[in-house]
Amino acid sequence: MKTEEGKGKERFIVCAPGKEYFSFSDPEKHNIGEKPSELIAKKQHEKLRSTLIADGCEIIELEELEGHPNSVFVKDPALVISEGYIKMRMGLESRRGEERWIADKMEALGIECIGSIEHGTAEGGDIIYADNTVFVGLSSRTNREGAAEIARMLKPFGYDIRTVKVPERYLHLGGALSYLGGGLLLCTADVYDIGKGFDALVVDSADFISGNVIKAKSAVIAERENRSAIKKLQEAGLKVIALDLSEFIKGRGGPSCLVLPVLDY
Repeated sequence: MKTEEGKGKERFIVCAPGKEYFSFSDPEKHNIGEKPSELIAKKQHEKLRSTLIADGCEIIELEELEGHPNSVFVKDPALVISEGYIKMRMGLESRRGEERWIADKMEALGIECIGSIEHGTAEGGDIIYADNTVFVGLSSRTNREGAAEIARMLKPFGYDIRTVKVPERYLHLGGALSYLGGGLLLCTADVYDIGKGFDALVVDSADFISGNVIKAKSAVIAERENRSAIKKLQEAGLKVIALDLSEFIKGRGGPSCLVLPVLDY
C-alpha cells in the first residue's frame, strides 16, 4: 500500500447532469425521490466542479450513460484504491451497466482492475477508503456476499476490513461516514463504533446525508443544509465550503456521491 502522501486524493471523476437525470418516467424504478429542476441542477453541479477546481483539485468529466439517470452519482460503480480499482455490481437493478461504463474510463486512465463483484451486490457509496482501513456497509445495495467478495480482494493487500450494518435511514454507509484524511472521520453516532483507532467528529443523525461530505484539497465540501456537520467541521478548525446541492438530494444522493476519487497513477 502507498503512504498517505503518495495518494492522489485531489483527483475526481465527475458526471455532470445532461438529459438523463431529468428524462426518466419512473422515479421509483430509479429510486429518485423527486424530479429535479434541470436548470438548477446544472448550475449546482457546475458550482461543485468550479469549487473543486478552485480548491486545487483536478476533475475528469464523463458524459452520462444513456438510460441511466443515476449515472450522475459517479461514486457507486467502482472503488479505487492504491493498487487499482474494483468493479462493483450495482444493487439497484436499473443501475446495472454503469459498472462497465466506469471500467472503460478506468482503463483509459491506466488504472488496473484488481477484481470484480461477480455474485453479490456492492456499490461504492457503501465503501469508505481510509488509508489502511476499508469500511464496508451492509445496506439495501450492498449485501453480505458482495461485502465478502470485497474483503477477499482487499485482504491480500493488507487492508483492515471493517463491516457494519447501515442504519435504515441511510441509503449507503457514505451517508453516515466520511474520511477526512489524517486519521480523522466525520460520522454519525450510530456508526461510531466501527471507528476504533481513528479520531472522529460525531454529528447528529438528522437525515440521510448527515455524515456525507467531500474532502477536497484544502477544504471540506458539505451540503449547505447539513448544519450539524458544518458546525462540527468548523469547530475542528477545518475550512468548509457549503454548497446548495438540493437537486441531487432529490435523487437521494449527497456530495460525495457526485465524485469518484481516483489516484494519480
